[in-house]
Amino acid sequence: MDMIWEQIRTITEKGDGYIRTSQVEEAGISRPMLKKYTDSGQLERIRKGLYVLKDGLADEYVLLQAQCSRAVYSYGTALYLWGLSDRTPHVIDITIPRGLNPARLRRENPNLRCHYVRKCLYELGITQTQSPQGGTVCLYDKERCVCDLIRDKDQVDIEIYTQAIKEYFKHRPNNRKLLKYGKVFEIEDKIRIYMEVL
Repeated sequence: MDMIWEQIRTITEKGDGYIRTSQVEEAGISRPMLKKYTDSGQLERIRKGLYVLKDGLADEYVLLQAQCSRAVYSYGTALYLWGLSDRTPHVIDITIPRGLNPARLRRENPNLRCHYVRKCLYELGITQTQSPQGGTVCLYDKERCVCDLIRDKDQVDIEIYTQAIKEYFKHRPNNRKLLKYGKVFEIEDKIRIYMEVL
């Protein structure tokens, strides 16, 4: 029985299906062992310092955030993760702060759509939830998602927009937080109209 492989497998399974070189070193395993298991087909190298089990199912949502720790799921992807949209995203929406260059991430993930915001707006509403596969991911809270929809209404699919707004207001909306965010994004008046109608 290969004890080193079992150790790597355990770390990978606890890490939502991926393992970093730094985790291997922390466990007291030498780097060449990663190459050995990659060459034998037991591991697959996703990018420098990041590996997945060849026979395992890595959580796609967790894996993408492992590739870029500043990526926050937003727009259609966040709406899907919150259950505010029943449309499985074919394009993954992430928001990152302006000035960050995700060229490598986009090359490795062709179905990625990046939204850029000022650093002062980037952190507003970041929270966590579980992906469909059970991994922990960072995304914007429901109120931030609603604000993003209202701000960028012309760029959002009308069906997704309508469903998300209706679903949000149907299930105990946090009006105070929504108005607070609305003030920051300068859309408070539009939010008040939605609150009155819905």
